[in-house]
Amino acid sequence: MEAVNVFSVGKLHIPTAPEIPTSYRKSLFLSNHVNSSISLLLRSSSKSKLFTALSPPPLTESSNQPEAEPELEGQAEKFDWYSQWYPLMPICDLDKRKPHGKRVLGIDVVVWWDRNEGAWQVHDDACPHRLAPLSEGRIDQWGRLQCVYHGWCFNGKGECKFIPQAPPDGPPIHTSKKACVASYPSTVQNDILWFWPNSDPQYKDIITRKRPPHMPEIDDPSFTKLMGNRDIPYGYDVLMENLMDPAHVPYAHYGLMRTAEPKVKADREGGRPLELSIEKLDINGFTADQGWSKGKFMPPCIFYVYSPDQPAPSGETQKPSAQKKMSLVFICVPVSPGKSRLIWCFPRNFGLWMDKIVPRWIFHVGQNLILDSDLYLLHVEEHKIMDIGPNNWQKACFVPTKSDALVIGYRKWLKKYAGGQVDWRGKYSGALPSTPPREQLMDRYWSHVVNCKSCNSAYKSLNVAEVMLQIISVVSIGIVATMKQGTMSVATRNSMVVLAVLSFALSRWLAHFIYRNFRYHDYDHAFR
Repeated sequence: MEAVNVFSVGKLHIPTAPEIPTSYRKSLFLSNHVNSSISLLLRSSSKSKLFTALSPPPLTESSNQPEAEPELEGQAEKFDWYSQWYPLMPICDLDKRKPHGKRVLGIDVVVWWDRNEGAWQVHDDACPHRLAPLSEGRIDQWGRLQCVYHGWCFNGKGECKFIPQAPPDGPPIHTSKKACVASYPSTVQNDILWFWPNSDPQYKDIITRKRPPHMPEIDDPSFTKLMGNRDIPYGYDVLMENLMDPAHVPYAHYGLMRTAEPKVKADREGGRPLELSIEKLDINGFTADQGWSKGKFMPPCIFYVYSPDQPAPSGETQKPSAQKKMSLVFICVPVSPGKSRLIWCFPRNFGLWMDKIVPRWIFHVGQNLILDSDLYLLHVEEHKIMDIGPNNWQKACFVPTKSDALVIGYRKWLKKYAGGQVDWRGKYSGALPSTPPREQLMDRYWSHVVNCKSCNSAYKSLNVAEVMLQIISVVSIGIVATMKQGTMSVATRNSMVVLAVLSFALSRWLAHFIYRNFRYHDYDHAFR
């Protein structure tokens, strides 16, 4: 995925206090384009070389050639995809009044708020009666999850508490284990709901032995932490490597960068060498040096970019809180072959006022546009990788420069420890979904708006505003047409006509705005 921040990962150096000029205080929005808070970095970095990086230790030959260690493949410890915590959704985008259906690792689960236990619960999204999806159900008056097909009700442990069709004076068939729905361990960390993809009772207390990866900035009250999520029509591995690839930014997102910072002299010939390197790689992921920033891949889902603490000038002591810091947190969720989910968060300890004034959905407009700008490219790329076989990636792709170091490192980790691809445990044939029409492929409504509380609310409100403008236009024309000559002054009549015309024109503009920002925005690179 990408957000302006997203792709600034290696190219946009994350400045610390000494490098951040007063331009941070200026408005975030330039021209008529709405950008995410990361465009602040674009503006503040204009005086430095945006597309260069400090030179860390050079890459070794093995870093550039991930296929150079075949003898270690059989000896390497294997990554267990089903012994990990997986994120489901940011808490801010979950509605406690209804159940939510999600898919992770090919597992369909239902997420719902159990008010009796005061906790989010995660169950199999299938009623044990006739396998109807529980995510299409409701929360009943007693706070139980109810299947709307036949009314079976379940508590937070997955136990069936009521079967309407069972005679009240008959045997308590609802207590049968067959009437229960599988329940998964779950926890909230960093304001995100996580679940463990194994419902075996031995994992009931897994949270006491292993916790999800933790990003301290998200929980730090001195940082702001707007989150977003979107379903992506290409696979987890392609999404992950795209977020680790800063070299594509001035090309795939050139138009957006130019809008965000008009003074940036980046054109389609403006790419430059990037000195990126992998510092350590093992089954637990890797760390990376990106010059101005550090990166961590914490498998299976997290790519975390942060600015290291900088020493105070002249040896003076400086409180950590005085440094301006920003982190980029990308959480990539494997959903099914050819589908993934991105959760992003860009915590920072400066410009906190902005998130209190600017609605969250406005940031999402710019971030979704960046996602769209290379979405089709990556969808096609994934199909080509599948044609040659995921394990042949290193042979099919020519990656000779250090700018691809993180992508190479990720593919090396995936091949060495995880078999080159996600373990779907035989749930799928291995084929990717066929390419749908472009408007469906780049749809924003079903992939983001319905899953984002702020964007969904804005979408409904703007649609109401559009209808009201149309009503005002029609009513104004109706009044002018029905009023007899002489009962209304010429000035009043003209004002009513102008009001009708302006209301109609504004309603048409608003309809176009809603469609482009909440439904579908085609991104044609030839005209950017």
